[in-house]
Amino acid sequence: MAKFDAKKKLPTKEEMTKSDTITASYDNHIRPLLDAVDRLRHLKVMQEGIQLPTIVVVGDQSSGKSSVLESLAGISLPRGQGICTRVPLVMRLQNDPSVVEPRLVLEYRDKNVPTTEAGITAAIRTATDEIAGNGKGISDTPLTLVVKKKGVPDLTMVDLPGITRVPVHGQPDNIYEQISSIIMEYIAPKESIILNVLSATVDFPTCESIRMSQQVDRNGERTLAVVTKADKAPEGLLEKVTADDVNIGLGYVCVRNRVGDESYEQARAEESCLFETHPLLSKIDKSIVGIPVLAQRLMQIQASSISKCLPNIVQKINDKLSRNVSDLNDMPQNLSTIADAVRVFIQILKHVRDSLEKILIRGEFDEFPDDLELHGTARLAEMLHKYSTSLPSKCPFNDELFLMEEIQILEEMNGIRLPNFLPRSAFLTILRKKVDKISEMPRELVEDVWCYVEGVATQMLLKHSRNYPQIQSSIRSAVHNLIEKMRTTSMKFVKEMIAMELVADYTANPDYMKTWTGLMEDQKVFMEAIKNHGLPTTLKLKVFGEIEVRHLRQSAELAEQAFDMRMRMSAYWRTIVLRMVDGPALHLLYSIKCLVESEMETELVNQLVGPRMTGLERMLEESPLAAGKRERLQKSILLLKQSKDVVANLMDRIAID
Repeated sequence: MAKFDAKKKLPTKEEMTKSDTITASYDNHIRPLLDAVDRLRHLKVMQEGIQLPTIVVVGDQSSGKSSVLESLAGISLPRGQGICTRVPLVMRLQNDPSVVEPRLVLEYRDKNVPTTEAGITAAIRTATDEIAGNGKGISDTPLTLVVKKKGVPDLTMVDLPGITRVPVHGQPDNIYEQISSIIMEYIAPKESIILNVLSATVDFPTCESIRMSQQVDRNGERTLAVVTKADKAPEGLLEKVTADDVNIGLGYVCVRNRVGDESYEQARAEESCLFETHPLLSKIDKSIVGIPVLAQRLMQIQASSISKCLPNIVQKINDKLSRNVSDLNDMPQNLSTIADAVRVFIQILKHVRDSLEKILIRGEFDEFPDDLELHGTARLAEMLHKYSTSLPSKCPFNDELFLMEEIQILEEMNGIRLPNFLPRSAFLTILRKKVDKISEMPRELVEDVWCYVEGVATQMLLKHSRNYPQIQSSIRSAVHNLIEKMRTTSMKFVKEMIAMELVADYTANPDYMKTWTGLMEDQKVFMEAIKNHGLPTTLKLKVFGEIEVRHLRQSAELAEQAFDMRMRMSAYWRTIVLRMVDGPALHLLYSIKCLVESEMETELVNQLVGPRMTGLERMLEESPLAAGKRERLQKSILLLKQSKDVVANLMDRIAID
């Protein structure tokens, strides 16, 4: 039993009242913040990408990290065997005046393992081996130690593996890279408070932990340094902590750790005596020395950080919850009956039809304003314009020698008939040659249009059925088969259209006679140049420009017929080109309309429904990927709702206070 010291000064009534007021203020204002963050951490909200204010303890190997944590927690932790430092150790210290003996619980992998101070070493060893394996490797999976004890500071800290560059026996060669990766993961978030443990026996700028913390906190705004082993290197320590050559924005705290078998009470007494009486260390300001000061500073910094980060945490929880709820709502419903599948299938068909009508028929692009490839009517118009301009506007004659093509055909068609009689067979022969030259162009147009329509239709079907990937293969097949049918029909149409042009030379278009009559106005001048050998052999015609007629003077009779045939063909060609443009264009537009309004639906129903409804049955089978995503979203939403309740209750309490 401790002896009563009569000389010891008892606290005054005013001091006791002030202490009670501070305690009450702490319990009312700061403790709820810490409890709320601990509950959020227990809910594992950080797995949702929401960072919580965390004190992260870093330091080079043998810097005294474990001793600092022991002093703060008032319990003995494993030493000398690299047990704790193989995994991140989350220490949750909770002051509980009601407990007589410390209550220790290890939490990892959904396990809660109660232990005692005497059994903590074995318990941590077992948990560490289970997480990181039996060797000396490390893992980034955290191990949580909850300590409820009277008089400990309310803190949550993460102790990370000590930084080492040289692997010991049994450790992987890249141990430094592994440890660095874990440390950077914890100290990079702006919500993290970095507790950098430095040994007084080394130069601070050479510490690897300083270099790492400066990478993420260049100005040291969220870095607090605790200097250990002050009793072993007192010379120059005052200058080190006052000069601050390494930008420690939150300042320094110098401590003396427990030595040997000292109790924690003895260690604190020795520490107090050291900084009071040592000729060098006593010069250091008392506001930055001692474990009690460190505990108080950490609690203040932690509470301040929580208050600062809380609104952002609330916002992130709400945003993530809204996104997850939206993602879950966007997922396909769990279909349990064929009736459900039929209902969803009808909705898919409706959405696809609406999209295709906008894109391919009405020319409304509000659904895809920036995707020019899906501006269907514009793209179809481009293809038709390209096709129409590629057709020769003038009949493609071979004019090395003017009219010789017609004269040769007339000679071949010559027979016993009245003079100056234009044989129709000759005209049809020339017509066939000219039409053959452009016969592939309508086929190319058909191919281009249906290839484009197939791409658009497939894209819309896959878009609106994205929630049911199990039927998308059948949808692709149905679209391809339908487009092949439509393409075959269109090819047959243009083939017949070309064949019809060769059946007869006919048009009811009055423009033909008007054009032919105008072209024939040059015939008189043309024939005079052929018959009158005294006239120049070069003359200029309206349509053909300058021509040479010398070679025609010996075939004057056929030249007159050839001229007439050329003018008739030139006038008739305009009608042919017009029919070759209008015919395919109207056919394709009508076919696309039929595709969108009826053919697509019929083909998909036949493919997916059919007599046995095999396609619809597949809609009832949710893919493992979708099922896994649904489960993850549901768990995440539950977690975020619970987290939202935690912060909402806290915000309500703050508002009331």
